[in-house]
Amino acid sequence: MNVLAIETATEACSAALLVGSEVIDVFQIAPREHGNLILTMVDGLLNEAGMTLQQLDALAFGRGPGSFTGVRMATGVIQGLAFSADLPVAPVSTLTALAQKEVNSGEGQTIYAALDARMGEVYWCEYVVEKGRLKAISEEVVINPNEIIVEQGKNAIGIGHGWRAYKEVILNKVAAQSIELQADQLPRAKEVAHLAIAMIESKQTVSAENALPVYLRDNVAKKKAQQ
Repeated sequence: MNVLAIETATEACSAALLVGSEVIDVFQIAPREHGNLILTMVDGLLNEAGMTLQQLDALAFGRGPGSFTGVRMATGVIQGLAFSADLPVAPVSTLTALAQKEVNSGEGQTIYAALDARMGEVYWCEYVVEKGRLKAISEEVVINPNEIIVEQGKNAIGIGHGWRAYKEVILNKVAAQSIELQADQLPRAKEVAHLAIAMIESKQTVSAENALPVYLRDNVAKKKAQQ
């Protein structure tokens, strides 16, 4: 299966091309440069593989939550590519893509994914590794770190820069016996591509016009206006 994926929901910009079981990707931390980079990344990957859009089986993108500008950009780019090549789209959770980095950490492993949402909040979701795959055990939310409520666990992995921004607050709320922090990790397109495979196989793809972003914080404009 051939899948092209992009992820631009944070300060990192990345694209990945999955061809069969092999993946090639490009990743760059470049705040506010995503618009100048993402299509160049896509073209570069296709050229490297000697492929065209028409040879793909599907597209995938990090549909958020994350930066409003970044999520909106990924949505617009993927819709344009999907329309031009008449391809189905797998909208992949950015938080799940982040947690996917630790999917091989062991059966039953708890993973807390947190991205800094600014305004004193984080994008948050809890996962457990079950039969080699991630299972969300909470809803995705945008939340004040002081309001996080989780069941006490024996051990866990905390991943994402939300942990860096609010480390002490979240640690006090999680209260795990031991926690491994991966606070510098950011979501990446190659994990988006791998997660897309299961969505494609289970027919969870959508058409270009239905490839929509997930913001969680719909009232961001109002909050900014009040600051």
